[in-house]
Amino acid sequence: MKHRIVVLGAGYAGAYVAGNLARRLSPADTEITVVNAVPDFVQRLRLNQLAAGRDIEAPQLTDVFAGTGIRLRVARVAAVAPERRVVAVADANGGGDLGYDTLVYALGSHGDDHAVPGVAEHAFDVAARPSALRLRERLDGLGERPDSLGERGGGGSVVVVGDGLTGIETATEIAETRPGLSVALIARGELGARLSAGARGHLRQACDRLGITVLEHTSVEAVEAARVLCADGTALASDAAVWTAGFAVSPIAAAGGLEVTENGRIVVDRTMRSVSHPNVYAIGDSVHALGDNGRPLPMSCGSAGYTGRQAIEAIVGRLTGREIANVKLVYLYNAISLGRRDGLWQSVDAEGQAKPKYLGGRRAARIKAAIEKGALWGTSHPTFGLPRRKRRLAAAPDGTAENSGRVAA
Repeated sequence: MKHRIVVLGAGYAGAYVAGNLARRLSPADTEITVVNAVPDFVQRLRLNQLAAGRDIEAPQLTDVFAGTGIRLRVARVAAVAPERRVVAVADANGGGDLGYDTLVYALGSHGDDHAVPGVAEHAFDVAARPSALRLRERLDGLGERPDSLGERGGGGSVVVVGDGLTGIETATEIAETRPGLSVALIARGELGARLSAGARGHLRQACDRLGITVLEHTSVEAVEAARVLCADGTALASDAAVWTAGFAVSPIAAAGGLEVTENGRIVVDRTMRSVSHPNVYAIGDSVHALGDNGRPLPMSCGSAGYTGRQAIEAIVGRLTGREIANVKLVYLYNAISLGRRDGLWQSVDAEGQAKPKYLGGRRAARIKAAIEKGALWGTSHPTFGLPRRKRRLAAAPDGTAENSGRVAA
């Protein structure tokens, strides 16, 4: 009986891990199944660009996994039962249970409305492709409005709530791509508070250049169909409210009995293995992993790569009886696009604090574009550049594998 590896989610982390495991483990001993709710790979890093009007590639997962032997199951994950080593899935045919010997949990995150009234009913987000496309359709409609001279593209107001990286990138992308719209950005604290003083200044200049109205030290109390209500009594007219004020993870892990943090992220050891269920590994936004600085890794594409690579080393090591290499778990920089021709590259120190030196302008924009392109290429070619030798498993009598593997000091 082959060792069954099931990967939940085919985002940056899940697709990369699945492809690399297929490359390194012998198909004579293992079978790998990826469960994903949609049939294509979503470039989440670029959903703000998709919403603003750019054409963003969405490769079919069948093409991504072609030649790897990976089985793709297009279905929604309904539940996990780690005690029974079963995943319940739902699809057009009704779904069913999917058994596993090793589970890789990579379901990512979604937008968090923080229970603010009206967000679910009236706001848009860029946390998933369907919601980004709905926002794009809305913006297209606003662009058809006539101005005072009867010309199209005359109007509409967009309010972006949240000044994290997603909010900044969304506001600047929309403002640059659709200059006929009025764009406002609501920041709970100081705009770019996590950036160095120089980078904050560059960000302010970019917002001024693009005509973005910035409201700092402002919290949102409610979102209505045509306006955003702030806690200080300010009411902003809004034809499209875009909610980017944080992300949350699915409750599926907690409901299944896995040990999680208060916000639902799976608690793991240094090798990304669940501390409560050793047959489960967690990666990407779903995992609560401590970086080498002792702080939890943030939800980011970079963290997805580091946690994914560590999970690969751990799974291969344990299943084949080899030493498990420690992958660096670090957070080194923030790469922020400010439209197509401007950006910021902000290095951070070992404690995650911004260093004084930063890079801004076209060069920073090109670096961010290269990161986006590299993330797509690396995910679409997950087996490139790895050793071609496929490892056989250190099989146990029941056909699973010994839970061995020494962790490198």
